[in-house]
Amino acid sequence: MEYQEIYRKIQEEHRQVFEKMDQENMREFMDEIKKHPRIFFIGVGREGMTTKAFAMRLMHMGKEIHWIWDDTTPAIKEGDLLVATLGDGRIGHIDYVCRRAKEAGAMIYVVTGSPSGETAKNVADKVFFVPASVYRGTDEVVPSFQPMGNLFEQCLLLMFDIIVMLIVDETPGLTFEGMAENHRNIE
Repeated sequence: MEYQEIYRKIQEEHRQVFEKMDQENMREFMDEIKKHPRIFFIGVGREGMTTKAFAMRLMHMGKEIHWIWDDTTPAIKEGDLLVATLGDGRIGHIDYVCRRAKEAGAMIYVVTGSPSGETAKNVADKVFFVPASVYRGTDEVVPSFQPMGNLFEQCLLLMFDIIVMLIVDETPGLTFEGMAENHRNIE
């Protein structure tokens, strides 16, 4: 395949995913993000990297954000939100963390490309479904010619960026300029 053919096929896959996206489901996810002052995140691999990027932007908004794997992460408690990104809905150690967080009283929000997965079905309080082909996924989604979970990971990053932009647009006093003041300044 040639360069032009590859990027056009990828763009077409993205278009299909974003057109298939349930905007009401996205809105419910946004509302929970806006409502919770303390949010914990977990994800692995490339999904985890996109989730970290989202967590960083929420920190720029002034939210108290924690990444589960960090040694400085405090105890999760009742009223907190745990956002778990697990593309296929069934990653063992993420399922374990979600179950412990639920026992502690946190709300569990699973972001997935496979809502029939174990954690999404049996542990999550709510599920945000990104209908893109995901590695080992079993649900009906937009198929992809790309390897493994590329399409899900790419669309996840873009969807998280769209959500940030919508939240900023809907929140009086919140601006990109104000967010920039929270950007790390010791680089």
